[in-house]
Amino acid sequence: MRNLVEIQDKKQETADPALLIVGHGSRDPRGAREFHELVRLVRERNSGLSVEGGFIELSKPPISECVNRLVEGKARKISAVPLMLLAAGHSKDDIPATLVREGLSHPDVDFGYGRALGIRHELLGLMDERISAVVPEDEKGEWAVLVVGRGSSDPDANSDLFKASRLFGEGRPYGMVETAFISMTPPKVREGLERLRKLGAKKVAVFSYFLFTGVLEERIREQSEEFAGENPGVEVRYAGYFGPDWRVADLVLERYHEAVRGDIRMNCDVCVHRVALPGFEEKVGAPATPHYHPDEPGDAHGHDHSHGHDHGHHHH
Repeated sequence: MRNLVEIQDKKQETADPALLIVGHGSRDPRGAREFHELVRLVRERNSGLSVEGGFIELSKPPISECVNRLVEGKARKISAVPLMLLAAGHSKDDIPATLVREGLSHPDVDFGYGRALGIRHELLGLMDERISAVVPEDEKGEWAVLVVGRGSSDPDANSDLFKASRLFGEGRPYGMVETAFISMTPPKVREGLERLRKLGAKKVAVFSYFLFTGVLEERIREQSEEFAGENPGVEVRYAGYFGPDWRVADLVLERYHEAVRGDIRMNCDVCVHRVALPGFEEKVGAPATPHYHPDEPGDAHGHDHSHGHDHGHHHH
């Protein structure tokens, strides 16, 4: 019997690490459902892999619950992938700190960490598909595009959205492509639309650079419609957001395999935690702290949920 147990243990050691998909969470239950739909797609794309998906705040289940389930399923290695489009505070600070906390709770488990989804041609193609659903192919030259991101206290992440917008515009027939944010940083949605109007745009497609729906995604839609109502000379069509899609699921698996191989290649050249950028000098070398999810045991200890992010957690 002992030999059989040893063989099973050895099999477990050589098995692929379990995949933990870490989302932010949403006040909108539809956003949480879309997250779980994507987790289901990931399971479908790799049926032999043990996969759990949870949130750092706002939605259930919390990360600790997901880790407990994986450990109960005999996982001894767990590779986490942040389900974030761009690398900002959550993927750079909150999630790594949460994994350190889980490592202390589960000393027999090895934790690995992948990178955010990042700027990828698959995502640009999916964005084009969403916009093409509201803009006819033969009219694209007449249309401008406004790409709207969440907005972050991390200038690195904000600049990445501008890069994604520029890459999207290159080689495609749209007249102009501009960038805006729904919270925390300018230019805001109305400013982006007004800029396009002043540049002569008569038709604007608005795309939310969001994985899932939520409070902020809805706000982008509403503000776009308000602007259109106030500016009858400009036609505005809302093209939605990425949504749970097999291409996103495959990208999650690619980030997982990078983490397993130890080949992360995260770009930290202009990260505020390594480089003193104007106005962000105090962030260099600052310790990472985890979010405390309301459904996690640690939350009963009265932890401060603001974490100095100054964003009131209205994000998606």
